[in-house]
Amino acid sequence: MHGQAENSGPGGYAAARLRLLNEKARSGPPRRSALAGLTDDWLAGLFAAGAPGARGVSLVAVGGYGRAELSPRSDLDLLLLHDGSATGAVSALADRLWYPVWDLGLALDHSVRTPAEARRTAGEDLKVQLGLLDARHIAGDLGLTTALRTTVLADWRNQAPKRLPALRELCEERAARQGELQYLLEPDLKEARGGLRDVTALRAVAASWLADAPREGLAEARSGLLDVRDALHLTTGRATDRLALQEQDQVAAELGLLDADALLRQVYEAAWVIAYAGDVTWREVGRVLRSRSVRPRLRAMLGGGKPAPERSPLAEGVVEQDGEVVLARAARPDRDPVLPLRAAAAAAQAGLPLNLHAVRRMAAGARALPSPWPAEARQQLLTLLGSGRPTVDVWEALEAEGLISLLLPDWDRVRCRPQRNAVHLWTVDRHLIETAVRASAFTRRVSRPDLLLIAALLHDIGKGWPGDHSVAGEVIARDVAARIGFDPADVTVVATLVRHHLLLVETATRRDLDDPATVRSVAEAVGSPGTLELLHALTEADALATGPAAWSSWRAALVADLVKRVSAVLAGQTPPDPEEALPTAQHERLALEAVATGAPVLSLRAQTEPAAEPSDDPEPLGVELLIAVPEQAGVLPAVAGVLAMHRLTVRTAELRSLDLPDGVDGSVLLLDWRVAAEYGSLPQAARLRADLVRALDGSLDISARLAERDAAYPRRRGVVAPPPRVTVAPAASRHATVIEVRAQDAPGLLFRIGRALEDAAVRVRSAHVSTLGANAVDAFYVTQEQGVPLPGEEAVAVARKLEEALRA
Repeated sequence: MHGQAENSGPGGYAAARLRLLNEKARSGPPRRSALAGLTDDWLAGLFAAGAPGARGVSLVAVGGYGRAELSPRSDLDLLLLHDGSATGAVSALADRLWYPVWDLGLALDHSVRTPAEARRTAGEDLKVQLGLLDARHIAGDLGLTTALRTTVLADWRNQAPKRLPALRELCEERAARQGELQYLLEPDLKEARGGLRDVTALRAVAASWLADAPREGLAEARSGLLDVRDALHLTTGRATDRLALQEQDQVAAELGLLDADALLRQVYEAAWVIAYAGDVTWREVGRVLRSRSVRPRLRAMLGGGKPAPERSPLAEGVVEQDGEVVLARAARPDRDPVLPLRAAAAAAQAGLPLNLHAVRRMAAGARALPSPWPAEARQQLLTLLGSGRPTVDVWEALEAEGLISLLLPDWDRVRCRPQRNAVHLWTVDRHLIETAVRASAFTRRVSRPDLLLIAALLHDIGKGWPGDHSVAGEVIARDVAARIGFDPADVTVVATLVRHHLLLVETATRRDLDDPATVRSVAEAVGSPGTLELLHALTEADALATGPAAWSSWRAALVADLVKRVSAVLAGQTPPDPEEALPTAQHERLALEAVATGAPVLSLRAQTEPAAEPSDDPEPLGVELLIAVPEQAGVLPAVAGVLAMHRLTVRTAELRSLDLPDGVDGSVLLLDWRVAAEYGSLPQAARLRADLVRALDGSLDISARLAERDAAYPRRRGVVAPPPRVTVAPAASRHATVIEVRAQDAPGLLFRIGRALEDAAVRVRSAHVSTLGANAVDAFYVTQEQGVPLPGEEAVAVARKLEEALRA
């Protein structure tokens, strides 16, 4: 016990509390326990001073404080329990207790109740009942506290068949609202699925005696999350459970971790353990409750006795029992190294969970497969990967007991690895499984579905290594595919798919597909029609598994167009030269009208394409915006600025000079752009044309208009975006120099880029705009005034000036 003098008043407690929190040598569970003990002593002193020798009243800690888990800024959950014999004295005692807590600025959740009132409130409010399950005596009448604890636990066990489904529903509602802790970039350590509240729910399930969570690693996971919350409280000085991006480096330093990525990975691993334990526990609760409701009827029908559970064979050594996949009685995991994959494939194909004890039995007797794997092992892995959505849960069951690491040692490097990109919904390991799930839907459209599924599983495996993950992944994929048992030719295809899994989408969205060099470079990288077919399916599966911002009908159409052109080249056809392309009748009509009027002429035409899924509504590919302008300086920034003013997003932009018919003087620029409204409807073509005329003659100050709009709608404070980066793409085209811009997407970005390129005295031939979440990745094909690519040094200088302009 701490000295009574030190804790007799708020000042003494505050000083002792501050000393404890500043002790670097004591952290984690010892500090939380010590803080709870210090607080107990202080409150006990306040209680003794307010009710000396009192009977029939006690002070009880509940919830997190009841578990002695006090983080630096945790609130105090307190119950003043009394037998109802002296209400006035209890009210005065409550004031003597609560006010000193408030005076110190500590958060307080308090109540004053008799045992009957506490029991009644718990019966009406599940959250109150959960808090009372952790009730702990602090001061006063111990018998009163003990009696309440006994009664509350008995009520909980008696009401478990009704209360546990309600608790599960609460957990599911919270998960839907807060998301999954193991995948969030700014997770709530307490409320998200796999967080501290879920651990409390698992403790409540255990207290019901109906089921219990898998205990391996659960206490360590819970303690790890509490350690992170402690560090978060200390670094921010606030009672917060949300691990914001801007605070992660400080929290990592407080915990002695290398960086924010190491912190997130530690959090994700803990959340994974808790979430998996929750899945297993709630499945067991459901099984027990179902059996309780069925058995009385069965016993009545059969005349008593316990019926033997039915067992249906699924595969060699694998059977279904009571809605789960278990091992047959004759199965020998120590003599059958393929058994884990066979059981997993059977479970995924049947859409059933793997029984926890079966997985543990297989893990205990498992031994590594020979290299190369036997054919059955490879086929069972492919069956597992091709089973669709059930693959996810089955894979997690194998991973929980270390079987995935035994089968694929390289998996450990990507397990729970965060992806600091808002476009990605998942960690690297879950993204790989999601890609396999998506790829399983495309197995009927490729000639080698086995290679597609393995490439889907391995395409980002290089993210666990330094450098370009595609380059590192190619090496790993080659080794893994050979170990799994593919022949050398198939190993080469898998390695090629991993090396170039981003090639199609990056080329289609950032390169000029009319440039023969673009199509030839893709054909050379892919090498064969069969590999191209697989790469097309992998590209779509990868994007769909990334998140909604990574794929759309527009991107699908661009990739399909590129695949069609590359297929033609692989079949021996020569791609047309864009310099020899003839203008269409519409292009020529607009150009002649622009020459005749000496002003811009434009046309808006919407295009749509059916969405990939039949149940979805057709998704707009954007609106084709054709503009013909008498050739002059400043066209790109003028058009981009006007579109930004009208809140139109540019997806692709091509600019080229048109050759006019004989006898027609003048030169015309044709802009063939694809645009989409950010929200609302498209503006009228007449309004766009009027503003464009004013922008070109200088009477419309676009910079000022965009600045006024930004000032009227100030941006919220958020994460500081990394600075823009501008580079020159080597040998991307023989007709132009390709300059790539990577920057934070923002209204008017294309206008600023166009103005900077105009200042650099280069001509923009085409622009290919790609936005992934908050990131813009744009490519500009530029030439000198004579229409030839920029010399190397000049290209680098233009890129440097553009980067400086965007950073300004």
